[in-house]
Amino acid sequence: MNYYNVVFQPGDVVVEVMEGSTLKEAMTDAGLEFDFLCGGRGTCGKCRVRISKGLTMPVTREQEMLQAKELDGSIRLACLTTVHNDLTVELPNQKKLQHNILMASDERAFQIEPQLHKVFIEVDKPTRETQSSDWRRLKKSLVKQGYMDSELGSTVSILRQMPDVLRGANNRITAVMYENKVAGIEAQDSTKTMHGMAFDIGTTTIVGYLLDLYSGKELSVVSTLNPQTTFGADVISRLTFASHEENGLMKLQDVVIEAINKLIVEAVQKASVTQNQIYGISIAGNTCMHHLFLGINPQSIAVSPYVPALSEPLILDASELKLSINQAGKVFMLPNIAGFVGADTVAVLLATELDRSEDIKLVIDIGTNGEIALGSREKMVACSAAAGPAFEGAQISSGMRGAVGAIDHVYYRDKLEYSVIGGGEPLGICGSALLDAVAGLVELGILNKRGKILAFEQLTNPAAHRFKENLIQFEGQGAFLLTEAGITGHGRPIMITQSDIRELQMAKGAMAAGVRVLMETYGIQAQDIKEVLLAGAFGNYLNPHSACVIGLIPSELESKIRMIGNAAGTGAKLALLSLSEFRRAKDIAEVVKFVELGSYPRFNSIFGECTYFNIK
Repeated sequence: MNYYNVVFQPGDVVVEVMEGSTLKEAMTDAGLEFDFLCGGRGTCGKCRVRISKGLTMPVTREQEMLQAKELDGSIRLACLTTVHNDLTVELPNQKKLQHNILMASDERAFQIEPQLHKVFIEVDKPTRETQSSDWRRLKKSLVKQGYMDSELGSTVSILRQMPDVLRGANNRITAVMYENKVAGIEAQDSTKTMHGMAFDIGTTTIVGYLLDLYSGKELSVVSTLNPQTTFGADVISRLTFASHEENGLMKLQDVVIEAINKLIVEAVQKASVTQNQIYGISIAGNTCMHHLFLGINPQSIAVSPYVPALSEPLILDASELKLSINQAGKVFMLPNIAGFVGADTVAVLLATELDRSEDIKLVIDIGTNGEIALGSREKMVACSAAAGPAFEGAQISSGMRGAVGAIDHVYYRDKLEYSVIGGGEPLGICGSALLDAVAGLVELGILNKRGKILAFEQLTNPAAHRFKENLIQFEGQGAFLLTEAGITGHGRPIMITQSDIRELQMAKGAMAAGVRVLMETYGIQAQDIKEVLLAGAFGNYLNPHSACVIGLIPSELESKIRMIGNAAGTGAKLALLSLSEFRRAKDIAEVVKFVELGSYPRFNSIFGECTYFNIK
């Protein structure tokens, strides 16, 4: 078998790969971050690279997805191009990896009640007369602090350390306690310092919060793109990879654990503390992310009846998961509700206190897999809407994530205007701008209720005439031009195609149908909802008016919408800082009624209605 060198530019990163490997596999071997929105299946056409040396003929799929001038300019798709000789590959501007990651959120009052405790004790010195063991003397000191001798326990690893720690510290030690178990022992008095980290592991991003477990103070916040995106942008892609690729599950777990360990290092450096001072970690994430973090195959989620391997809360030793914190550290896993309504939703409900609300509220986390909850202290219902990749840009012709270079908002004024994340030349359009663009087309009457782009001569609204030059033809169908090729960062035009609108209709139809099914299940009308809480990154960057215009959210609720930031992160913090809140998360997961949309009697007809636009 032959091996060849692939050089990636910029940076002169060289990796030796086996003949027949894809450039995607070479990038993975080289440790390069790159977004493969479709999981490398060759369906999105977003992994464009330029082969500056060693160019080979494009495969049929590349010829279908790339323009002739791109092919002539040595552009290829990394997931489809295979290595048969030495190559030099130019990667696109790495600014695309600088994602807008939502870290802030609403906060609320709660009682700090750490799940781990430190107790400073002076252990009696051994004597010939008593012949009392180290462990017995240590327990005696803890009993003086109020612990019950019969309930005290420890681990073999702690008992192995105990003789050296006791004698090295002259019997003055700090016991790290979890419930009635000695989880760790430290020399001298270290009770003043005790930190923890709360993580929100999202499908796209990971956010971590370093906290003082005594005061609850946030010491630093860190974030990164979830490296699992290399294996697919959405949950289904990763379920498939975990189940069907060799060592797929292990690879997915390894990269997320590595990412979290890197975030831990970054967080403690920002706060001028040490990793050894972190004693607790809480984890919130959707059910698939939860399972992959634990190394549990999530394949049961993908097939009927779509049940998770486990839904209960877990408390684990950090060492079991190879997390780089204090060896006494614990990991607190929030519970899941169902296969596609996970611990992140539980964390959001914990943060918003939906279970304590006198009023009926609607909570929506919009994403590839949108989670929706409705209710009050009387009862709560929840569902998952398979919105697909439209909001993340995977199946949108000019789509991309909310990163530097993405058009994030579109404005229909005297002329078409837009804003770009980070300024500069636009590279594509992210989900919030897609909503704005389509909402404007609806209001101008450029779209009919079925989503068809009308020809200029069919337009009846005089205001739409200003945008005559934006109405173009693309692949034999109508399209709406946002910006011409000459002013983009990659030399391609950015537009909204008829296919893009169909993708958005499917996504918004799924979310809107989920809201309607929950209202029917609950037995209420839209006017009975007191408040709409939008959680998560996409929900906080979108324009609520645009969401209501296209029918993603019922229009009568527009004035009741409130963005609540990264509520899942807030819930994870609460679960780490308070034993009562962690226990409440378990109660929430148990009382929420999960509604399976696919089994709802009228779902297909409701979904069909919700794909239409409400043209006035």
